[in-house]
Parts: sequence; structure tokens; C-alpha cells
Amino acid sequence: MVQTAAWPRLSAPGRQLFRRGAEIVLDLRPDWLEELHAASLGGQRMRPVAEDPVLAAATRRANLANLRHWAAANVSHPGRRVPANTAPELLESARDLVRRGLDESALEAYRTAQGVAWRRWMDICFELTDDPVRLRELLNVSALSIATFIDDTVAAVTEQMKTERAELTRGAHAERRATVTLLLEGAPISRARAEVQLGYGLTGRHTAAIIWSASGAASDQLEAAAEAVMRAAGATHRLTVVAGAAALWVWLPVGTAPATADLAGYPEARVALGRPGTDVDGFRRSHLDAVTTQRMLDRLTSPLQFARYPDVQLAALLTGQPEQAGEFLADTLGDLLTADAETRETVLTYVRELGNTSRTAERLYTHRNTVLRRLARADGLLPRPLAENAISVAAALEVLRWRG
Repeated sequence: MVQTAAWPRLSAPGRQLFRRGAEIVLDLRPDWLEELHAASLGGQRMRPVAEDPVLAAATRRANLANLRHWAAANVSHPGRRVPANTAPELLESARDLVRRGLDESALEAYRTAQGVAWRRWMDICFELTDDPVRLRELLNVSALSIATFIDDTVAAVTEQMKTERAELTRGAHAERRATVTLLLEGAPISRARAEVQLGYGLTGRHTAAIIWSASGAASDQLEAAAEAVMRAAGATHRLTVVAGAAALWVWLPVGTAPATADLAGYPEARVALGRPGTDVDGFRRSHLDAVTTQRMLDRLTSPLQFARYPDVQLAALLTGQPEQAGEFLADTLGDLLTADAETRETVLTYVRELGNTSRTAERLYTHRNTVLRRLARADGLLPRPLAENAISVAAALEVLRWRG
């Protein structure tokens, strides 16, 4: 925490400039905000956060909350010391980081975001005035203001993480979470001991699910969604681990993943299911499948609420490197990439039906001649005729099916 003997006072013109700059920050351009998010989630140290959709979304909310908190304070009281931000967005993010076993190094995101914010703030300052006296005053005070605010906020969030870490060492939830972590890491823990601590049998078949919300939906919605998934699977009980303020890890003692679940009443909840697996290895693998599915939905900004690993396995493999995936789609589909959805769906169904136009028409509930017209249109849009590149085209269309 930065300590100052006496906080500097701005002149009246300096306060006016500071307020105008803070008002611009409150109406920040979207591309500047995206730059801030990308920087805060970049780097090797932030990889565990960036790869987790829930933690990444929480970091973005924290970035925006910090920016608005600092700017709003300076609109009201330009140039004064801004109190630490202890808004719910930051405290929930701190809890989630601890629950995933991460330490205070994850708060590096705040420091990185500070660097981006400072550069953009300097751009704003140079647009506000070219008077060297006023500019020097504005930059000196704002540099101290931003650095102190981030230091104070990091200190406050660090204390929250310490409190949360202490809470996690107590109670049944903590024991359950610790046991699941050991199982997922392949640690040498006996099955009998793990079953007692979890209250869940590890023999037989398991299907894992991750139920989460990128917007921070209330925990009761996630619980209700978990119940809906359990009913759809025909299970009578489940193992549930609270993985964060907006995420549940769930295991169902069933050998078949449900094809869907009724999530109509829970629009913020999203579900990713793994393949069914057997015994402890299946318990672990099914969860890792669900993680892969969750990350793919997030990576493609998919609007779909429900997805199973077998359905997304190919798309997940093809989109592991987003830049290469984009090149693959453009090179393979050409103008079909931006064609109407009916034409793309017809091509994908046609390939799935092994080139049978009659079965394609039946699947799409349309006339065979309509299918032929759409296929002809698609051939005119593709870089290569469909007959010469059907497998790659179908793979690219499968990726598009999941992408938002």
C-alpha cells in the first residue's frame, strides 16, 4: 500500500481537466477495454486464469469494476485519493481464485491492467490540454492516484483471499473439495477413504458435468440447473463441489450422458458434460472432458447452453489454436463462411448422410430439389468443389455450428 504524508492538491483548472478525463474513462471505447482485458489475461503466469472461462470472466468484471470505481470517484472528487475497491465483483473473484488453488500471484492481472490504463489515460490527458504546466500537474497527480488505488485494492483483495483460504480449511465442503482435487491430480489416495470423505461411490460408471455462468449467476440458479441435468440423466443423486461463486463441478453415477436438459428457467446457466467413464480413472477423465467442452464453448463464444464432449470433440481439436482455426475456416469454406445458415446446414447434413440427397431432404424436412439447389449454391461459394473436399468442409461447418 502506498503511503503519502500529504496528498497533493490540484489547482481549480487541474480539477476541471481531471473531471473531464474521468468522464471520458466512464464512457471508454470498447476496443480500449478489450485491450485491457487481453493484457490482464496474457502471460504465462495468468494462463490458469485465462484458460478457465469462469475465472477469466470474473477477471474481466473486476477490470471493469476497477475502471468505473476509479473514474466515478474522480468525477465526484477530481484528484483526491480513491479508496480501495471492495465491490462484490472483486471479492467474488478472490474467492474463486482461492477455491481453484491459486494464490495472490493471480492478482498480477490488476498490475498489467494498470499499465494499459495508464497509457490510455495519458492519451486522454494529451487530448485535454497542451499547456505544459497543466499537463505536468495532471500527469503527476494521476500517476500517484492510479498507482495508489491499485496498491490499495490489491491489498484489500489479498486480505480477502487470506480470509477465504482460512475458511476453506474448515468444514465438510473444504474436505470434499480437497479430496476431489487429489483424485483429479492422480494423487495416491485410497478409494475407500475418498468415498467416505465424498459420500459418493467411485466404483462403476460416472458422467461429469461443469455448470457455470460467465455473468456470475446466483448459486441457486446453478443448483437448479444441476438438478435439471440430474433428472435428465435419470440419476437419483449426485456429487457436487462448489468450484467458485459461479461454477459447480458435478458427477452423476450414470453411464449415459443426457442428450439435453431443460434449462429454460435458467438462462444464465451453462452445462458442459464429459464422456461417461468407469471407476476412479473414469471419474477423472469425464471431468477433464467437461473442462475441454467448457473451454471450447467459451473460446468460440458459443450461445449454446448445453454441450457434450462427444459432440464437440472435433471442434475442440480444430479450435485449440484460435488463429489457425480462423485460417482453416476461411481457406476451407471461402464465401460459404458467410452464407445463409440453411445452405451451410444442408451441406453439413449432406456429408453426414454420405452424399444421399433423399435422406438429406428427409432430415431437413424439405424437398430434394431444394437440397440440390442449395448444394449447387454451396459449390459456387466454396474454393474447391464439395466432392473434392467434403471431409474438410464438414469439419469446418462443425466448428461453425458451435461458434457464436
